[in-house]
Amino acid sequence: MPHNALDFRHRAQLTERMDEPCSREQLRACLRDLARLNRWFMAYRPLLHWLNAVVPPPKEPLHILDVGCGYGDGLRRIEQWATARGIAVDLTGLDLNPDAVAIAAETSPATSRILWASADVFAYTPAKPIHLVISSLFTHHLADAEVIRFLLWMEQHARLGWFINDLSRAAIPYHLLRVFSRVAGLDPLVQHDGPVSIARSFVPGDWQRMCGAAGLRDQDVRIRGFAPARLCVARSKPQ
Repeated sequence: MPHNALDFRHRAQLTERMDEPCSREQLRACLRDLARLNRWFMAYRPLLHWLNAVVPPPKEPLHILDVGCGYGDGLRRIEQWATARGIAVDLTGLDLNPDAVAIAAETSPATSRILWASADVFAYTPAKPIHLVISSLFTHHLADAEVIRFLLWMEQHARLGWFINDLSRAAIPYHLLRVFSRVAGLDPLVQHDGPVSIARSFVPGDWQRMCGAAGLRDQDVRIRGFAPARLCVARSKPQ
């Protein structure tokens, strides 16, 4: 689809190349550069802001599950956050792609205690209770019906709450990322998939509709944008 033909009022029906078969080497290069974008554009900030507000004084290790963990950079950042605050955590990274899980494991330091698993989240049975479920750049890969199913899954399994960290669909960040990724010399998959991810992502009205379909009320969730081009959905369950 030509770039000027995109209608940002609706999700684009486009395919990301990282969702198609590729070698582990190709995937590693793509995930590495996505992690660079995450660092450059402060993608961890919304999640860490939420964790600081939602985490209660721990009575037991806090089990956090990252769905669609990819390169694992988000969980490694959480591990640093927990260590700095003396918070005991059990961290699990889950990804459908076994190559992504292998890459996340080999990229983590030897001192890391993160557990990595490859499975479809809807078929995944956690070995221990989950306190928090998080995801980053995951939900835009799903159809609307699958997002609603994921919301229901998180409601069932997350004792304390969940956090979705994804992109906001808009023309300006789409075109800016097209130019930036090319000028920065990022991996060709990222040059293609980064803007496509924005075109496939959601706006607040989409999230209100899907959360409503999952039985969540407006007061149950917080939908908030973060610059640049992030749109997050947070759920903190009453204790």
